[in-house]
Amino acid sequence: MPESVYKIIELVGTSKESWEKAAAAAVAKAAGTLRDLRIAEVSQLDMQITDGKVEAYRAKVKVSFKFEDN
Repeated sequence: MPESVYKIIELVGTSKESWEKAAAAAVAKAAGTLRDLRIAEVSQLDMQITDGKVEAYRAKVKVSFKFEDN
């Protein structure tokens, strides 16, 4: 079995509804341009607040995918 190498990138997804949807948005965007996604790890959660109200949920997500040499 050949050895594999994976690259990890960090993305921030946002949602007006929830952290779960924010993380899913980041993964969905990555899936649109990257192949062979493997793991997504939520590394940080926060909220954008305006006038004392939550405006958006944000999830910082580390996404790994198989690295291929050309």
